[in-house]
Amino acid sequence: MANSGFQLLGYFLALGGWIGIISTTVLPQWKQSSYAGDAIIMAVGLYEGLWMSCASQSTGQVQCKIFDSLLSLDVHIQTCRALMVISVLMGFMAIIVSVVGMKCTKVGDNNPSTKSKIAISGGSLFLLSGLCTLVAVSWYATQVSYHFFDPNTPINARYEFGPALFIGWAAAILMMLGGSFLCCSCVNEERRGQLYRQSQPSTAREYV
Repeated sequence: MANSGFQLLGYFLALGGWIGIISTTVLPQWKQSSYAGDAIIMAVGLYEGLWMSCASQSTGQVQCKIFDSLLSLDVHIQTCRALMVISVLMGFMAIIVSVVGMKCTKVGDNNPSTKSKIAISGGSLFLLSGLCTLVAVSWYATQVSYHFFDPNTPINARYEFGPALFIGWAAAILMMLGGSFLCCSCVNEERRGQLYRQSQPSTAREYV
């Protein structure tokens, strides 16, 4: 029963992380304009994500423009796009696989050993998904930091970390934590099963 609760905890943590990863992927606030060093606060805030750039005016009006050309984008943006899409797809696969492998579900094979292996596969996919997100978000943040501290970058062209980066870091941690819980609970169950099977012959010989 404790293992089932541990698996459910890991599953819902990873599910929350997957929703966060989707939000991070579509949000345009991966980086936002910096006002550091400006004597005058601009009336327009600039945001940029993986798919579009936006301008937010003090009146509350927001205008966004989708990036027209894929090939004209920087390499790190193209790579982060690919990693985030892969992360979302792997997370979706992990959700399906984990449902089949968890003890509390009656889907698929009812053999406990088989279900444990399936659950470990789902947990591993969660881990890989979280790792892809962590790499993408951290790489993008590194590029933002590099250009911010580059003396050749004009002050009015500098950007800071946007909210999407922090959501991405939190989502990656949740995803990897949930995947770890799934894997650990199933590995412990497998070990207990092996110990039980090894103790059976010796017990039988004692009775003989």
